[in-house]
Amino acid sequence: MNNIVLCGFMGCGKSTVGRNIARKSNRKFIDMDAYIESKAGMTVSQIFEKYGEDGFRDMEHEACIELSEMSGLVIASGGGAFTFERNCEVFKGKDTVIFLDVPLSVIKKRLRYDKSRPLLQRPDKDKAMKELYDKRLPLYRKAADITVKGQNSPLKTAYAVIESAEKNQKGEK
Repeated sequence: MNNIVLCGFMGCGKSTVGRNIARKSNRKFIDMDAYIESKAGMTVSQIFEKYGEDGFRDMEHEACIELSEMSGLVIASGGGAFTFERNCEVFKGKDTVIFLDVPLSVIKKRLRYDKSRPLLQRPDKDKAMKELYDKRLPLYRKAADITVKGQNSPLKTAYAVIESAEKNQKGEK
C-alpha cells in the first residue's frame, strides 16, 4: 500500500486532516516535522538555530527518503518540503502526493491566534504570508498528483482525500 503524502501551506490542515485520513483508512499517521524532531532530539526551531535552514532542509530530505521507503502511511509534510525538487522526486511515481488547497483568507483566519510559527510573530506578517503563499502555491500544484480543496471540515476533507487517492491508485480520474 503506497503512502498518502499531504502538502500545502501552513494552516491548510495537513496534520489535522492527516490524522483523520489515518483513522478512516487504517494507516499510520506521521507528521514529518515531528519525525525530524524525534530523530534530531531537538525542535525545528532549535535545528534552525543550531544548523541553519540548510541543515534543517538536509534533515528534511533524509526524512523524505526514509518515509518513502515505508508503506501504508499518511504523511503530513512540512510546509516547505515540497518547494524543493529533490523532495518531490523522492515521492514521485511511488506515493500519492495530495495538495490541500486552501485560500489564503481561510488560512489567515485559522492561524489568527497561532503563536507557534515564527513567520506569524512579525509586524509585517500579512505581507510576508501573502508573498510566501504566492511563491509556494505553484510549487505545491506542480508536486501534487491530486489537488483537494481543503476549506471544508477536517473530516469532510479527509474523506475527499481518501476517495481521490483510491481513484488515483486505480488509475481513475
